[in-house]
Amino acid sequence: MTQPPHDEPTATSPEELREQVEQTRAELGETVEALAAKTDVKARAQEKAAEVKEQAVLKADELKEQAVLKAGELKAKAAGLAHQAQDRLPDPVRDKAAQAAEQARAKAAQAGRLWEEKAPEPVREKTAQGARLARDNRKVLLAAAGAAVGVWLACRRRKG
Repeated sequence: MTQPPHDEPTATSPEELREQVEQTRAELGETVEALAAKTDVKARAQEKAAEVKEQAVLKADELKEQAVLKAGELKAKAAGLAHQAQDRLPDPVRDKAAQAAEQARAKAAQAGRLWEEKAPEPVREKTAQGARLARDNRKVLLAAAGAAVGVWLACRRRKG
């Protein structure tokens, strides 16, 4: 057994000695647990992986939020530019564009009717299901499209 340091008083009674022994045992147990935890590589790796995963989830949420905001900004900017371009068009060109748009809508409606008549039933059902899915998830599709446009613009700027 080792000698106590000179600056610590020794026990004066058996009760004090028992308390010192218990305290030493507790400290030794904590030290052993700490050392065991440090040497448990698998547990430390799992803790680090969980920490990294949590950080990745937070960063992904942050980036998703930024993408949604950027998509909204780009949408607003595109609408503004479209209005500016439309306002700068001469009246004859604007009228011609409106006529072309109306003709395109009419042809699209005609194509839709033709599709309804000619397409097989399973294909029409799948198409209707896809259209419903797109309608139900319009915000997600718009956000994804906005993000894709943002990525495309960023890549285009880097190349140019």
